[in-house]
Amino acid sequence: MNHTIKIKKGLDLPLSGVPEKWLVDARCIDRYAVKPTDVVGFVPRLLVSEGDEVKAGQPLVADKNDPRITLPSPVDGMVEAIVRGEKRKLLEVVVASHTVTAGPSGQAKLTPDSPCWWMIKERPFGAIANPDHKPKGIFVSLRDTNPLAPDLDYALHGREHEFEAGVKALEAFAEVHLVRAEGPHPAGNVGTQIAKISPINKGEYVWTVGAQDVANIGRWCLTGQYRPERVIAVGGPTAKVPHYYRVVCGACLRQITEAQLMNNNYPGISNSSCSSRIISGSVLSGTRIAPDGFLGMYDHQVSILPEGDQYEFMGWLMPGLKKFSFSKTFLSGLLGKIGNLEILDYFGLPKMSYNFNTNVHGSVRPFLFTGSFERVFPFDIYPLQLIKACIVGDVELQEKLGIYEVEPEDFALCEFIDPSKTEIQTIIREALEVLRKEAIA
Repeated sequence: MNHTIKIKKGLDLPLSGVPEKWLVDARCIDRYAVKPTDVVGFVPRLLVSEGDEVKAGQPLVADKNDPRITLPSPVDGMVEAIVRGEKRKLLEVVVASHTVTAGPSGQAKLTPDSPCWWMIKERPFGAIANPDHKPKGIFVSLRDTNPLAPDLDYALHGREHEFEAGVKALEAFAEVHLVRAEGPHPAGNVGTQIAKISPINKGEYVWTVGAQDVANIGRWCLTGQYRPERVIAVGGPTAKVPHYYRVVCGACLRQITEAQLMNNNYPGISNSSCSSRIISGSVLSGTRIAPDGFLGMYDHQVSILPEGDQYEFMGWLMPGLKKFSFSKTFLSGLLGKIGNLEILDYFGLPKMSYNFNTNVHGSVRPFLFTGSFERVFPFDIYPLQLIKACIVGDVELQEKLGIYEVEPEDFALCEFIDPSKTEIQTIIREALEVLRKEAIA
């Protein structure tokens, strides 16, 4: 079923470094990683050892709670490293790629044992879809409104047949909702779309799939070959030439960041004039990685921002004509909207873009009640009250306020404009984890 939704609440960040629409094939990258930490609630059981030869689609780790749920190797190759963190927590399984082989040819069926099953996520909680649950719908967002996000029409060009096959495969489980969104971010977030079309109540489940992953599922069903490819957007204020790359999921980003970083002394040494931060995913909700780190399992973009470790004379006392201001703290805030009048449009001037950095411009302070969250939060939910309920751990109040409808990314803009510098997304994730563990107990 096709839908179009329109929202007015939200905020589009005028971030510089928007990727240009030209594509570089980067499927020749020779190292890939599967990261169990990218999957909510996944308790990994390692299935391979260092030095093992693996095929694309072969399971590398399985979920201890449900052995049907596995994370497969994205390529043919050899297990190069098994990376662990504190308390021997499994962080990454790194595979060194070999020459890609064609593999089996023929139609396949999407099942929980398929290598593509991890691409299907479930709300509430955002874990991999439980095959035993009956979802009331499967949602696919056809627009990504995150800052610097890829244009999905461009990314899926030439894969229309695979996309249709993927939709058909998903229809075996529930009705598929293809949603186009109009309006500012977070209009493209699948959570916003679910809230507008079919809100989640306690005891209900909704599955979500990324648009490019639908095409990957379609390729698997048509050919029986597991080739999890994505077109990713690489951009940001310190990207040399922002544009698109075609990669395989989990690719090592060293070659890409080395080409894109403004600093010639890659990967950015301490005596350089401008160090950069590499983010796998959106600047609002992505994960910081090393310049030679790996693309996140569900990420479709790489954002490169200045580190923000250079301090300005007089700071916020300056007029701030070149600084973005949501709360009109700086004069640049007057160049936005007054009432229904777009000032720059009125004078025929192009809209400004800003060189955002990672500086939070202030320290953590008491939680302030400004009334600003409601201006960027399009859900029919009281955001401030829900955040407070999560902080104090009041589960009953959280359920009444709609905790099952949201994921941390839905609060990313609230966190961005929050003058208290509160880590709201972390608060929401911790509250959801408590509920998830109670649900499976």
